[in-house]
Amino acid sequence: MRPDAIYVEDGGLYTSAGVTAGIDLALRFIEEDHGHEIAMRVAQRLVVFLKRPGGQSQFSAHLAAQMAQEGRIAQVQSWILDNVSADLSVAALAQRVGMSPRNFSRLFLAEAGITPAAFVEYARVDAVRRALEETEMPLKSIAALCGFAGPDTLRRAFLRRVKTTPAEYREHFCRSKLPARV
Repeated sequence: MRPDAIYVEDGGLYTSAGVTAGIDLALRFIEEDHGHEIAMRVAQRLVVFLKRPGGQSQFSAHLAAQMAQEGRIAQVQSWILDNVSADLSVAALAQRVGMSPRNFSRLFLAEAGITPAAFVEYARVDAVRRALEETEMPLKSIAALCGFAGPDTLRRAFLRRVKTTPAEYREHFCRSKLPARV
């Protein structure tokens, strides 16, 4: 079993992990039925990967932030999403909500299902993805804007979470490079 599978097939029965994964599955069917070239043209028209690199994670920091029930954890998650370039260390976040770092980490994990550090990285990577899609800023500027120590740290986190490089992601999803609608 692959926990990060986008879609699975079992004895002729197919299922996908969501709407976007359904597009991935449809592209697989098109490729099987009509060949790689046609599937590639459809993917280009939709401005999506024909096959997403790796087992691309379906995690969204914004969705995870909606899962917290404890008021202080939900509050700090929302603050993290709005302040990705701030000091987001466990100590700083715990102080923000008036808790000890140890208790904060334990409660955060229980509420969000991930550690505070993982949540922060996902939030920052989400911010990087938006910046790559919506701007042509250099990676060094995006790293500073999104709270990364530098472009190399950003690249490693992006590859770990998105399973592709920032350059490849921008090449596929930068809005300024999208084809004009007719």
